[in-house]
Amino acid sequence: METINKSTLTFLSSIKGNNNRDWFIGNRPQYLEAKNNFESFVQNIINEIILFNPIMKGLEAKSCVFRINRDIRFSNDKSPYKSHFGAFIVQGGKKNVDKFAGYYFHIEPGKSIMAGGAYTPPGPWLSAIREKISDKPEEFIKITNSKDFIKYFGTIDGEKLKTAPKGYPKDHPHIELLRLKSYLVVNEASDKMVLSDGFINHIISVFKAMKPLNDYLNEY
Repeated sequence: METINKSTLTFLSSIKGNNNRDWFIGNRPQYLEAKNNFESFVQNIINEIILFNPIMKGLEAKSCVFRINRDIRFSNDKSPYKSHFGAFIVQGGKKNVDKFAGYYFHIEPGKSIMAGGAYTPPGPWLSAIREKISDKPEEFIKITNSKDFIKYFGTIDGEKLKTAPKGYPKDHPHIELLRLKSYLVVNEASDKMVLSDGFINHIISVFKAMKPLNDYLNEY
């Protein structure tokens, strides 16, 4: 079973302090080695997810892994490269990031995470989520109060509106959930955990605990 190599984290640490094209070109072999290691690891994760979420069958890592190049067109930070590797595992691959809740995997020295749910979903999707929570809150509350959910994520996260969303009273019994603009969960991993032999088992446990939330958000 593939593991994350220490050299992969070392490369990501190095690019933080050398975020320029000349350094990147000079260290391209190290980049390719780290990229291949990450992609192989992501494929192992996908293969394990398929066992409990068969809709992912046939999905390949290359359609889920994000490029290391940053989009600097609308950013004040003009550094050309990310200092992390990320992948969004979802039906159809990363191009469906704004269509379905899925499984996000991100390694970065000191900041590695597994995350999921719906990140700033488009208006129609967000409206459908709010309507479902308003009409049938019991299922959502049951998911977020489950033992494994609390163990791995604590609580649901996301930026909130300052007031009630349009069409809902301010005294709605579940107004705090309806004010959310994203419905996110996050689990953090130390570098020691990332480099351990048991890391993939931890990831799969986290993603299994995440699945009921993703399923709920995707029923719209």
